[in-house]
Amino acid sequence: MPVPSAPVSPLSLARSPTSVVLVNGVQRLEVILKLTTAILALAAGVYTYLGVRELLNGSPTTVFFAAVIYSVAVSVGIYTFWVFMMQFMPHLTNSIGRGLMAACMLLGSLMIVAMSSWLNASALAGAAAIQQHLAITVQNYTRDLDQANTNAIAAQGLLPDIQLASSRFAKLADSERAGSLTGTAGSGTVVQLLSQMSTQLDGLGQQVQDSAKRVSALYEQGTKSLAKMREMISDRGPIAARSDAFAAESLNLMGVIANLQQTSVAPAVKRAASSLSSGFIAPAAGGRTGDLAERQTAVVGKVEGSIGTQAASLADAADKILAMPRVEPARFQTLSPAEAVLRYAGDFVPSWAGAISIDLMPAVLVLILCVVHAAIRREGLPAVSASNLTAGDLVAALQVAREVEDARRAADAREVALEPRMPSAAESAPPPTAAEENVTSFSSARTGK
Repeated sequence: MPVPSAPVSPLSLARSPTSVVLVNGVQRLEVILKLTTAILALAAGVYTYLGVRELLNGSPTTVFFAAVIYSVAVSVGIYTFWVFMMQFMPHLTNSIGRGLMAACMLLGSLMIVAMSSWLNASALAGAAAIQQHLAITVQNYTRDLDQANTNAIAAQGLLPDIQLASSRFAKLADSERAGSLTGTAGSGTVVQLLSQMSTQLDGLGQQVQDSAKRVSALYEQGTKSLAKMREMISDRGPIAARSDAFAAESLNLMGVIANLQQTSVAPAVKRAASSLSSGFIAPAAGGRTGDLAERQTAVVGKVEGSIGTQAASLADAADKILAMPRVEPARFQTLSPAEAVLRYAGDFVPSWAGAISIDLMPAVLVLILCVVHAAIRREGLPAVSASNLTAGDLVAALQVAREVEDARRAADAREVALEPRMPSAAESAPPPTAAEENVTSFSSARTGK
């Protein structure tokens, strides 16, 4: 009959070297996992403090304690959440439990990003984001200043036409003094009219020239303001102080742009051209004879037509200048580091990735634990050791051991019952013969039996 073997513990069933290594690794790394999670939560809390401090207003003491309380709450919440995930998620075996826990992890990750990651990004890239905001604003102001200057100096293109018309009227006046127009030399009505038109156009040309000087001075002032703003961007001082100084300088630049648009001489040219044609009053002929008066009247009519043509040409050119779009510079808006990071998030993807990774790095550890525990279950070794069993687990294990032992003994008993029965020595001896039956043994004879 075979000797029954020693009871087999359920914790040693289907044990494999791989599962033993995995279980031992999980036990050895348990402290490291918690320590790593705590350090990551602490780092997230520190950067959250730096980010939220820029958003709070009030006295320095109030801001400090409010930022500390918020950052501590974030650190505790992150640490607790990931410890819970590491403790429970790897041990779920059914698909429903895994799905629900994965949904919880996704929801918790979104909440962590909402309450911490964007503040971490603000602490990591807030100053750079504000500098980018200042740089983009300078680019916009440079474009607006150039556009306003272009609109203002566009009227300078009318100056050659004005000077040419003035010169033509002056030459006609000189010709009339020699009698070229009316046939009679002298300074009569026609000469006075032509000289008057030449003088008006000369005055208009002088306005255009004076406007060019004012435009040049304003443009130079705006360029200096832009240079100061660029220096503020590249400076190494505190970004908040630089942003305030930038805002003050932007107001000066907006005033320069507005003055440039008001300095344009195009409206004056438009009014002067309209007055030349609509306000023209033909002078009465002052000739001493009727024939001379008629000739003067004819020349005055031709001069009026020429003035109307010239006025229409100047008015059309002025209308084209006035039709150019008016520059409306945007007022500079001061942003906090957090607002700047959110507005220019696409330009700071590495910073956002680092900020989110600090908060969600434990998720990778949770997934690793899930993979390891799944491998342990596939190898057949429980994910816990005897030292980690509770009283209920130990009672259940002993019950299983008893059931296994009872099953083994029953199997051994069945094997014994099925074995063929061997005869004993007495049963296998041959029966005695007749001669042997009449023989009395020596020992029996002596005792008288």
